[in-house]
Amino acid sequence: MLRLLKGVALAAMLAGAVQAQDGMAPGSAIEGTIRSQVDAFLTDDFGTAFTFAGPGIQRMFGTPENFGAMVRNGYPMVYRPEDLRFGELREIGGALWQKVFVVDAEGRTHVLDYRMGEYDGGWRIDGVQILEAPEVSA
Repeated sequence: MLRLLKGVALAAMLAGAVQAQDGMAPGSAIEGTIRSQVDAFLTDDFGTAFTFAGPGIQRMFGTPENFGAMVRNGYPMVYRPEDLRFGELREIGGALWQKVFVVDAEGRTHVLDYRMGEYDGGWRIDGVQILEAPEVSA
């Protein structure tokens, strides 16, 4: 009987560990998607960067070149970042939002919120909004 209880306890602990890993998996996969898209921008590989955009974004811009032009002009901090750090991953209204802190070439920090969608078992970017950066004082 004692062995059975130990076995059940061990199984419960292992199941909890697996659930914890599953819970963390979207975060690291989402970070990988965002980082991969930024890496593609750094080499002007708009074709690859476009593959990380969700279907709605792809329909909106039509071609990787149009998408690249939008990023160059509208999100220069993402096109050529000096540093990229990930904040919290949150669920809002059933969607996952990843906060990202981007330092641009002039050393300014920008806070962006990436709306993520899961398609065919992989994460893609459904939208990005620029948030107001918190004031920093000395």
